[in-house]
Amino acid sequence: MRAVIVTNRVKRYVNGFKSMIEPLMELGYEVIWVADFTQFKEDLSLIPCKIYQTDFRSNPFNPNNLKAYSQLLKLLKQEPVDLMHCNTPIGGLIGRLCAKRAKVKKVIYTAHGFHFYKGAPFINRTLFKWGEKYLAHYTDILLTINQEDFNAAQSFKLRNNGQIFLIHGAGVDTGYINTYDPRKKRKEIGIPDSSIVIFSAGELNKNKNNQAIIKAISKVNNKNIYYVLCGEGKLRPKLENLSRDLGISERVKFLGFRTDVLDILPATDIFAMPSFREGLPRSLMEAMDAGLPCIVSNIRGNVDLIEDGVGGFLRSPTDISGYSKAIEMLATNQELRKRFGETNKENVRTYDIENVKSELKDIYSSINRI
Repeated sequence: MRAVIVTNRVKRYVNGFKSMIEPLMELGYEVIWVADFTQFKEDLSLIPCKIYQTDFRSNPFNPNNLKAYSQLLKLLKQEPVDLMHCNTPIGGLIGRLCAKRAKVKKVIYTAHGFHFYKGAPFINRTLFKWGEKYLAHYTDILLTINQEDFNAAQSFKLRNNGQIFLIHGAGVDTGYINTYDPRKKRKEIGIPDSSIVIFSAGELNKNKNNQAIIKAISKVNNKNIYYVLCGEGKLRPKLENLSRDLGISERVKFLGFRTDVLDILPATDIFAMPSFREGLPRSLMEAMDAGLPCIVSNIRGNVDLIEDGVGGFLRSPTDISGYSKAIEMLATNQELRKRFGETNKENVRTYDIENVKSELKDIYSSINRI
């Protein structure tokens, strides 16, 4: 048996890929991973399956995607495939169109966050939704990772009366043991040991909305609150200017791209994610596993992980005052931080990588019955 995994651009062999590839190999499939590996930062030989370079681009209008379509179709015609598992909007589009042309027997698609989410622009709620409904006709199993997408997918008509599942994301390594002294980590970053540290991770772009937390901190009358951001992005200069204009630049630390996020988390006190759109954020799950209380936007994905007033606080992405009050409440109440953190550490266990691998293995095993 042969299976093809289709993703977009790949930089590391992380849990999201392991959760698909490893169960398929355990079931006896020969696995071929189709992706753009040109920016891969690790040793490609460590990947346990065959790889196939395909020039996917995340922009649907990039002409390289026509080349990617031809590359994937060539592979499918050369090597007959029993199962294809597509991921990402572009991988899902090109993968399923190629699977239809090559008559692949079984097709799975994981929606890591539909683009027609609540509050999305009109084009997303029309054109993108129509596109997903159309491609569902060539899909045997549709996997969703949050409740909103699972509910939305119920209106889709899948091939051969296929099935829709809600799974626990891509999987995270829960129970991570930190080997670094949090005090030393704070010193390395340049943060006083007695301060309250808010932490965010991810690309510095418009969607991540980090400016909301910077503005919220400036409204709290507590100069002992620091904000640490891990990640790069085109909005970094604007965010740096904003923190400077608000007079808190010394308390906002931009660490850039880091590979030690899991070791930085225990050196912080509060996790913040004020995004406009998420699927099921891995960084939020890692913060929960680190035992942090979380202040996040009241949107799809976040609400699957955090209950307001239980593991943290949910606020509208644009509610600066709400973020400010939540920060002040947690900054001044150590017991509340501890209680929220313990709840999160317990709740995130169902999203562990081993549980997700087990879920996918059961789905792969059942697909021939559909």
